[in-house]
Amino acid sequence: MPDHVHILLHGKSERADLPTFMKRFKQTTAFNYKQQTRRVLWQTGYHERILRDDESSESIARYILENPIRAGLTSHLGEYPYAWSDVYDLAGLFADWERNPRPSRSPRPPQSHS
Repeated sequence: MPDHVHILLHGKSERADLPTFMKRFKQTTAFNYKQQTRRVLWQTGYHERILRDDESSESIARYILENPIRAGLTSHLGEYPYAWSDVYDLAGLFADWERNPRPSRSPRPPQSHS
């Protein structure tokens, strides 16, 4: 998305620390971006939402990957050039979703962190 990013994270231990991760992620990417463009990348804060037990990470991944279509940036899954995953085989997900289309429900609203 041109004005925001969706990130689906999974904490692998009880010590997983989202605020610290977000701070480091934003610092690192902002520094690199500013070095290249001389412009500011991020606004202050972020929004987060923890998945409920009845929500699958795949359904949230689908919501995220369909977001460029809803925003009118693309017309088909897989066309958005900035979508990627270290966990999912996106081509496989896209093919499965094309075979089994279903409307994506919007996830619960995120919590804001300033």
